[in-house]
Amino acid sequence: MPVVQKDYIMRIIHEMVRTILKLIFHIDEAEEEELVFLEGKNQDLFRRLCVLADSGKINEAENFLYENIEEENAAGETWEGEKGNLENLKLSLTFYDYLNTKDNDFLEEHDYSREEIGEGIKAVMKMYGYGGLAETLLENR
Repeated sequence: MPVVQKDYIMRIIHEMVRTILKLIFHIDEAEEEELVFLEGKNQDLFRRLCVLADSGKINEAENFLYENIEEENAAGETWEGEKGNLENLKLSLTFYDYLNTKDNDFLEEHDYSREEIGEGIKAVMKMYGYGGLAETLLENR
């Protein structure tokens, strides 16, 4: 894939995440610091996910993210409408946006791809009832 196309895909994913954060959470898309809007447990979890990803354990980090979401669901929270769960959506989007900053060589070296980032975003958006929005925003990439 040509470098220009890779950069374009990275930019599209980043802008899609920022748009979703703005639409759902009313977070100013100009704000670039992820941890500004992640608090407490989710801020700590985000840091752990980033450490795993940075060490090349991207799939392990993604699995850990999904396990966290499933544990909260098993604790009696519903997928849609619960503040805690929506905070997990915010965490998930922020994590995928962080993965998107990695270059393609790093991702490939650790058995991950830019396409998997898009698929991960679609999956978590679907969990929270926003699958159509993700599909719409990612359909032209």
